Amino acid sequence: MNAAVPLSRPQVPRAQGEVRLSARAQGGVTRLGDLRAQGSLKALFPRGAGDALEVVTLNTAGGLTSGDRMRLEARAEAGARLRLSTQAAERAYRAGEAEPARVETRLSAGPGARIDWLPQETILYDGARLERRLLADLEGDATALLVEPLVFGRLAHGEVLREGRLRDRWEVRRDGRLRFADAFRVEGDIAATLDRAGVGGGARAMATVVVAGPGAESHLAAARALCAGTGGAGMIEDGLLFARLLAADGFALRQALVPLIVRLSGAALPKTWTL
Repeated sequence: MNAAVPLSRPQVPRAQGEVRLSARAQGGVTRLGDLRAQGSLKALFPRGAGDALEVVTLNTAGGLTSGDRMRLEARAEAGARLRLSTQAAERAYRAGEAEPARVETRLSAGPGARIDWLPQETILYDGARLERRLLADLEGDATALLVEPLVFGRLAHGEVLREGRLRDRWEVRRDGRLRFADAFRVEGDIAATLDRAGVGGGARAMATVVVAGPGAESHLAAARALCAGTGGAGMIEDGLLFARLLAADGFALRQALVPLIVRLSGAALPKTWTL
């Protein structure tokens, strides 16, 4: 008799996407330089962003689950103005015990350039496994505004994050030197961890904000006033402001975060935030 051949577990398709782009200053406005997009990550270019190039990224896979890989690389060349956002909130779905979804964002800016990273919320579902890296490389007097909002569970659906994992790492360099690093990790019973007074105090949404560039300290007083009751802001060093906000849910987080972004960017939010 022929020996039984064990059946292998079918491989689930994994979503992969990558966008690489650059922005160039020409005649007082910023225009698209290079662009390469592949897989399920796309780039859209709305009109009416003033002298800045506005870019909206879109994950056509509809969310993130185990084994997905997304990578964005964006550069503002010398003197350029680049604003990046997302078409909608990103969603990290249940991944079980499988490998996590991984997202990497690499931003760079040349002398005199400005780059704003303003994605909408990432929503974690119960059982999600997500690892992210945000890397910013600045040259000379370049400026970066970096924002990442997170929502832990769909409270309107009664969802509680009893199991999952998030690992989030930020690095900001100027002229090759590391000026800021932040590592955030939460795993296991996420809701119970966030309920601890020294962690989240019951919060179910948070945002991390960094302003790196000349004159960042001029925003400190306003940032502290806008964060009052929901978080705090301080200077890591000259030209580097850090803020973190906590809120009961995504709606409350937006109420605090939107005025802060407008103040720090000096411009209205990307239109996708209001659609």
